[in-house]
Amino acid sequence: MTRTAMTRTAAAHGPRPVRSAFSDILRLGLLGIRTRGPRAALSALGISIGIATLVVVTAVPASSQRALMDQLSALGTNMLRVAPQANSDPPVVLPADADAMAARIGPVTGASAVANTHTTVLRSDRADPADASGISVLAARTNLLGAVHGTVRSGAFLTSTTARFPTVVLGFRTASRLGFDRVGTGSAERPGQEPGQVYIGGRWFTVVGILDPLPLAPDLDSSVLVGWKAAQERLGFDGHPTVVYVTAREAQIEAVRAVLPATVHPQLPGLVQVSRPSDALAAKRATEQTLSVLLLGLAGVAVLVGGVGVANTMVVSVLERRREIGLRRALGASRGQIRGQFLAESVVLSALGGGAGTVLGAAGAAGYAVSQSWPVVIPSLALVAGGAGAVVVGMVAGVYPAVRASRLSPTEALAAV
Repeated sequence: MTRTAMTRTAAAHGPRPVRSAFSDILRLGLLGIRTRGPRAALSALGISIGIATLVVVTAVPASSQRALMDQLSALGTNMLRVAPQANSDPPVVLPADADAMAARIGPVTGASAVANTHTTVLRSDRADPADASGISVLAARTNLLGAVHGTVRSGAFLTSTTARFPTVVLGFRTASRLGFDRVGTGSAERPGQEPGQVYIGGRWFTVVGILDPLPLAPDLDSSVLVGWKAAQERLGFDGHPTVVYVTAREAQIEAVRAVLPATVHPQLPGLVQVSRPSDALAAKRATEQTLSVLLLGLAGVAVLVGGVGVANTMVVSVLERRREIGLRRALGASRGQIRGQFLAESVVLSALGGGAGTVLGAAGAAGYAVSQSWPVVIPSLALVAGGAGAVVVGMVAGVYPAVRASRLSPTEALAAV
């Protein structure tokens, strides 16, 4: 084809529209926002309020849910108690390392043990043995307190050091019966007896700790806990535990319960009893599932409301700027360039409002959680929806206004002014 023919063909089809780079479209969008500063600020404020609402309505229930789950977990949802069957003939004796074997189960997070030393505790060597009825002297592992979710009221629990010496920790009811309200107290009933001591198996033991009530192991409230090594050396303890306390991941608690008998006593697993999971575990799972569905519903509604707000803002913007659209079309702007400009404005407004709303919502939710003494929980879903989600919503919500703006012909746009 000759040059003359090519020129005639180009003239017949008219000039080709110039393609705009992405950076050019973005600059146009930012220019539109800067030239309409007050209205753009109000639009971004409306978006930020919607995103802040999204974060708040998901984060506040999430914090409340975590507080409730912590309260239910405190009821022993992850704890199991292992003991030999009672009244068996001959009596079943657990292996000396039963708690260590239980700790090797994958989902187990902790295992500890106590053992009955079959000795008696007295306030002094001259006290009536009948005064100690109902109080058990138990050898205890140093990690027992964590396994039974216990706390110390006074003093300290047994450590790897104190467990080797004649020291004891008193259960809540035992301390009351023996006249101890804190470590270092207790009446001396004979000359030469040191305050804060008890008499066990013909030896003096010093009280180093007093426990708070143990709702998950109430039998320990009426006990005296002696270090494992001290019980073996001073009380003739044979080293075989009588009760093993196991904590495990809640999702695997039933599976752990099924394998515990064969794990702690491989020779006689049928003669080992394992407590069933707490009823609070079923309540916790049902509550968690219900609240999770509620959180998803609230997040969905908040995202929908935010999207409608962005779309409404951009539609109004198109109606107000028809003159500008007409002039740009008359000067040769293509429909794609008009669509890109309005879509860029929508995304930028959504990003600005989403970022500000995410920060405001997170701060508000955290402040409310702290005021209610709840743990601060900001779901990742809320943060994603508040940040990247706002941009996506802005894109979706800006499609219709952008398409509508691009379809306005120059004469229609200018005539409507």
